[in-house]
Amino acid sequence: MALDALKGWTRSQKHAVAASYLGWTLDAFDFFVLTLVAADLAKQFDVKISTILLAVTLTLAVRPLGAFFFGRLADDYGRKPVLILNVLLYSVFGFATAFAPSLTAFLVIRALFGVAMGGIWGIGASLAFESIPSRARGFVSGLLQSGYPSGFLVASLAFGLIHAGFGWRGIFMVGLVPGLLLAAYIWLAVSESPVWTRLATVKLSRHAIHLTVIAVILAAMLTVLVRFGREEGLVYIVAAAVPLLLIGAVLTPFIRQHWKLAAYAILLMTGFNFFSHGTQDLYPTFLRVQHHFDDATVTAIMVTLNVGAIVGGLFFASLSQSFGRRKTVIMVALLALPVIYFWAYAPTAITLAAGAFLMQVCVQGCWGVVPVHLNELSPPGVRGTFAGTVYQLGNLIASVNAVYQGEFAESQGGNYSIALAVVACFAALLIAVMMFLGPEAKDADLGRAAPTS
Repeated sequence: MALDALKGWTRSQKHAVAASYLGWTLDAFDFFVLTLVAADLAKQFDVKISTILLAVTLTLAVRPLGAFFFGRLADDYGRKPVLILNVLLYSVFGFATAFAPSLTAFLVIRALFGVAMGGIWGIGASLAFESIPSRARGFVSGLLQSGYPSGFLVASLAFGLIHAGFGWRGIFMVGLVPGLLLAAYIWLAVSESPVWTRLATVKLSRHAIHLTVIAVILAAMLTVLVRFGREEGLVYIVAAAVPLLLIGAVLTPFIRQHWKLAAYAILLMTGFNFFSHGTQDLYPTFLRVQHHFDDATVTAIMVTLNVGAIVGGLFFASLSQSFGRRKTVIMVALLALPVIYFWAYAPTAITLAAGAFLMQVCVQGCWGVVPVHLNELSPPGVRGTFAGTVYQLGNLIASVNAVYQGEFAESQGGNYSIALAVVACFAALLIAVMMFLGPEAKDADLGRAAPTS
């Protein structure tokens, strides 16, 4: 399937897909390095690890702002220049994290990183799918989504190679040079989307208003965060309500025409994000705390897990090209159900590694279809905005997972197995039901319609 999908590609198409994949990989790298050095940061700023991990929640919470803002820029000014801007921004903010002099500065930098990170997925996917032949969409969807576990793998390897000699600051510094090289590569080698067309007039004032509102939202969120700490309810009210109001106010004509599709897609992506975060974020803690494995064993299992994620994403996304998007996701989500018990309750390191591999084959097997499915469903005039924004809003809602999954495990006497299993079952069933009830637009024409303002 993959070989057939790759036949007859032009050099321009190959560069577009490579840039989108590498953009998401480096983005994921800069995101995951924080989770690897949380203990170092807690010691540096003399706070609990949970306080440092609040930066992860903050990064996830502000990503819808970036998806919306940079998506609108990409719809108005083109995919290529905004993709370059995103890569430069998240690379610079990732690098700047190494020089944070205080906890407050650290949170501000990670918030700005989260906004930049929010734009990459939707814009990169739009550029790729608008550039390639329709027969290749399934394979490319799996390839693009595999950038997420690929970034996790690279971050893990970088941690092993750099941390001992250069500490946590060195880990954050290392992503700058690849980011600059990627931006140069996109500038020199990647062509603009063949279906994007420049508008006769672009309202600069509209983007200035967007940027001003985003700055106000960030300031409000950071103020609440610094003042109230881990009072998550306040953080989520600010994080979730304001972006939704912003999007509703600015895209009123679009919302009137497509509000049902937007609501459906956000709920669908909530299920998808619970599926990924619910099976990944606490798994290292589960291995360390419940099974008391050493660092080498945990690392080996996590590498195995991410290899499974890459394999599953590529295989099932490619399969969706012939089997259909909805049927593929439903099948894989249901296949995950019997794997869950094995993945959460296996007694040894070897059997847990096997369970983790199979579980991520299923999780990313579902996720591999997401980029192409959302882009095919997206209204053409706002494709750069729609896919990324609904994905990130679903991600924002699901960002509560780590807190509540951890509290559930603690309420069960530290039994992470049941907390992992419950969330995974819930997410798999939600995805299967939503995909069964929802639409499919496989092989839809991804040309540009009249823009929506």
